[in-house]
Amino acid sequence: MKQRSYKINLDRLGITASTLCAIHCAVLPFVITVLPIWGMGFLANEAVEITMIAVSLVLGVWSLSSGYRKQHQRIMPILILILGFIFIAFGHFSDLEALEPVLIPLGGFTIALAHYLNLRLLKTCPVNHNH
Repeated sequence: MKQRSYKINLDRLGITASTLCAIHCAVLPFVITVLPIWGMGFLANEAVEITMIAVSLVLGVWSLSSGYRKQHQRIMPILILILGFIFIAFGHFSDLEALEPVLIPLGGFTIALAHYLNLRLLKTCPVNHNH
């Protein structure tokens, strides 16, 4: 019987995590009042936000640095990832509360874009540069 090898695609997981984070941050201000009624009040918790950001950060650094080192040697996905986290950090820590619902989802979608670009580069790179 043929044994299947399941490999987790970190970029696909990163795209999913950062997109969910962006949607969460974009929709939360509109549904915050009904979350407790739906039994989902925990989604408005700051710890959930920080956890989602941390997961996105770990997946992004791990996946993009691996793709850069082992295969494509292109810096653009990493620069886009950094830009996404700059958007998120500025949205969280600036005193401009009006920008938070714009910058944080923008950061999440920017991080998803970095993963997508990394995935495309991995698929088009003909040589595996393992040393």
